[in-house]
Order: sequence, then C-alpha cells, then structure tokens
Amino acid sequence: MRDTSELTAAAERFADRLRAAPQSRLQRGAATEGLALARELALRAQRLEFPGREPVIMPDAGVFAVADQLVVAATDLAETLRTAPAGSPEGDVGEAVRLVREAEARSGL
Repeated sequence: MRDTSELTAAAERFADRLRAAPQSRLQRGAATEGLALARELALRAQRLEFPGREPVIMPDAGVFAVADQLVVAATDLAETLRTAPAGSPEGDVGEAVRLVREAEARSGL
C-alpha cells in the first residue's frame, strides 16, 4: 500500500486557500485552476479504478464549490492509488502531488 498523505495534504491546503479567497479572485482564474485540477485528478482515479471505461467529466458546480470538488477528487485518487498496482500509468503519487502544487502556483493564491 502506498502512502498518499502528501497528496491529500497538498489538496487540502489548496482547497483551504480557495475557500478563503474572495469571489473576485476566484473569478479571475483561481477557481478555473482548481476545477481543472479536480477534473484531472478525477479522471486519473477513474482510469485506475475502471480501466477500459470512458471517464465522466466532473461538472462545473460554480466558484464556491470548487474547493470541495478538489478535495473529493483528490481523496478519491488517493484511495485508488493506495492499492493500485505498481507501474500503473495513472498511479504515481508524486506526479499527482506535483499537479496540485503547480495548479496552486498558477492560481495566484
């Protein structure tokens, strides 16, 4: 079993920043970055959990929901990664952490 705590901690940190951001900041791109990240993490989790099945795209639930969407997607991916077979194409915890950190940096928060 893999340790995925770094992924969930990074996602929680970014989500906390999104929750604390004013609406104007969210609308200037921070929410867009958060949603894009949540969608990517959700796609990775679905590809691992249901190989061969077409992934479902996470809907846009609005700027005030994006932090929660990010946490849900990251938690789903973390749980899937904990037991994924070694060498899975979507199974790199370090890569997922990097995606979170890069999206947070791009968000300007």
